[in-house]
Amino acid sequence: MSSKSPVVTLTPAPTLDRTYYVHDLVEGGVNRADGVAEELAGKGINVTKGLNLVGISAPGVVPIGDSDPSVLKRTGHSESLVPLWVDGTLRVSTTMVIKDGPTTKVNEAPRPLSAEDWKSVIDLTVKTVKENDAKWLVIAGALPIDKSTGKFVDLQPIFDATKALGCRVALDTSGEALSYWAKQGAASIMKPNAEELASAVGRSLLTNGDVIDAARELCANGVECVLASLGADGMIAVTHNHSWHAKTSKIKVINTVGAGDATLAGFLSAVAADTQPEAEEQSGVGFDVAKGVCAAVQWGAVAVQQPTSGLQNLDGMPEVFLIENPDRAIPLAEPAHV
Repeated sequence: MSSKSPVVTLTPAPTLDRTYYVHDLVEGGVNRADGVAEELAGKGINVTKGLNLVGISAPGVVPIGDSDPSVLKRTGHSESLVPLWVDGTLRVSTTMVIKDGPTTKVNEAPRPLSAEDWKSVIDLTVKTVKENDAKWLVIAGALPIDKSTGKFVDLQPIFDATKALGCRVALDTSGEALSYWAKQGAASIMKPNAEELASAVGRSLLTNGDVIDAARELCANGVECVLASLGADGMIAVTHNHSWHAKTSKIKVINTVGAGDATLAGFLSAVAADTQPEAEEQSGVGFDVAKGVCAAVQWGAVAVQQPTSGLQNLDGMPEVFLIENPDRAIPLAEPAHV
């Protein structure tokens, strides 16, 4: 990476994605795949892939099991990623894409990391941010367990170091880790889907207003902007004092895996190189949220029309519709229950 980038990504638990394309699925029987694809993936890696499409290098830090030393070259990532080779194997995620049917995904659990390896990940991430004078760090995907504690690895040292460098963090994770960091408020951006946001606040989300109120709870903890990904309802972006609802014209959905990563890449493509003080007056934060959320839903819509978990291109960008301060009473097409 010779040129500097406004964005660096960290995928704490990368995965080797194997996708099987099946015409018809016979449950309990033997099925033959029409095609098989293999790619190095993980949410941060997918963000890097997406940003690469628009000329943003976005170097991606990844701890990779050293049992498969050829994986970067084999999957075409020798230039885009910054590997930290750790002891062990690379986990595998299996996706089954059925023609005119649902997408099924089975993910192996993240490989645990030693305390020494995790410290090396932190050091390499901060070093990469410094070298690129990056304004954004994306931490995305599942978090591995720290072997020394039996708990999720601690992100706080990264938050502290990047804050001192003037670098914002966008955090995209799920489950227990999301709920914990939502309460800490250390990230500038969090990108939960409806189910994840409902789980984080402990109540069901049935309307736009429910989503906005839940996101505001995260903002009250210190998060600058919550990007609530709502499937068919698009996305609602929420700051302390503003909210925007963006969605695209109707598109045909082929594969939803990786769509959330594409939305985050789209958001950053619009705001990462355009962080400016005047945005504070427009959106209450130092970046143009309205511009970002429009790009987010467009990129997500393009992603679900493609068969792979990582964006292949940005062709056929759909029309986008944006409403500031959306009607709180409108029910969600896909409500989230807890």
